[in-house]
Amino acid sequence: MKILYAIQGTGNGHISRAREIIPYLQEYCQCDILISGTQCDVELGLPVKYRFKGLSFWFGKNGGIDMWNTSINSNLTNLKREIAQLPVEDYDFVINDFEPVSAWACYKKKVPCISLSHQGSLLSKNVPLPQEKNHFGRFVLRNYAPAMIHFGLHFQTYDKNIFTPVIRKEVRTCEVDQLPYYTVYLPAFGDEKLVKKLSFFENASWHVFSKHSKKAYHAGNVFVQPITNDLFVSDMAKSRGVLCGAGFETPAEALFLNKKLMVIPMRGQYEQACNAAALELMGVPVLKNLRNKQFEKISAWLESDVRVKVNYPDLTRIIIRKLFEVNVQKILHDNQWDHGYQHTLKLQEYPPVIL
Repeated sequence: MKILYAIQGTGNGHISRAREIIPYLQEYCQCDILISGTQCDVELGLPVKYRFKGLSFWFGKNGGIDMWNTSINSNLTNLKREIAQLPVEDYDFVINDFEPVSAWACYKKKVPCISLSHQGSLLSKNVPLPQEKNHFGRFVLRNYAPAMIHFGLHFQTYDKNIFTPVIRKEVRTCEVDQLPYYTVYLPAFGDEKLVKKLSFFENASWHVFSKHSKKAYHAGNVFVQPITNDLFVSDMAKSRGVLCGAGFETPAEALFLNKKLMVIPMRGQYEQACNAAALELMGVPVLKNLRNKQFEKISAWLESDVRVKVNYPDLTRIIIRKLFEVNVQKILHDNQWDHGYQHTLKLQEYPPVIL
């Protein structure tokens, strides 16, 4: 059996998760790898057969997406060409982590595509959503990387096909401590703004990991440094707490390490708004932005020692086994594909996975 594993390259979480998943995929089949996107700071460390520009958003410096750079770097003509050129028909099926080139190539060529992603979990009606409705955000989630079946990952098991996060081995095995500093990862904010805001809290020490700086430097009680995978994990594991965006992997890892956590969802990013809604229900404090009116909440968080308890066992092998045993066999042997490509199915309508 030959499959293609397609990974979204915007942000670091997809790549980090792929490093855990790929060895288990290789136990079942020959596995080629595709990565699209240009905003990742970590390397996969494995041979990649296809690299595409894909469709990515660019991080800004004021808490949101840089719409200008996103617009000028989004070439739909090139995207269509990449979709047409990708030979997905050479594979029995595609496993997709929110990657648009392979997903739409499968859609057009009628090749089975299975989503294994955090974004797939957000299609379930049981997942917490922000109070403010965002119809465009929902549209993007459903159509950015369409799939025949969705296996989801989330902070809690909200539905039958939703599993707890895949925590990378270096996080599971790292040395944990409680040193007097806070780890910060807010890639949608510029260094200058973070230094200005965090310097207000003079009694706290901040270790900022930056997408925007190529060298490390101190600015009062704020230490700014470029992102490196091993250093970030070690720093987070030994910190007193973590202040980060409302992505998926970093908050999940902070919770796993039993760290005090506060998140700021990226403005205009619906997925992060959904994550923030879920984290807030779990008891994690959420900031709307980094404006001065939020300083009282940050001060309260610094003085508090409340930590959200989670249980994230290593289920990666089980997830992959169930993906193959339950769903892949159904696609390949029952020929479900010929009955229609229904990429807008709700998660709860898919075949259940029983652990």
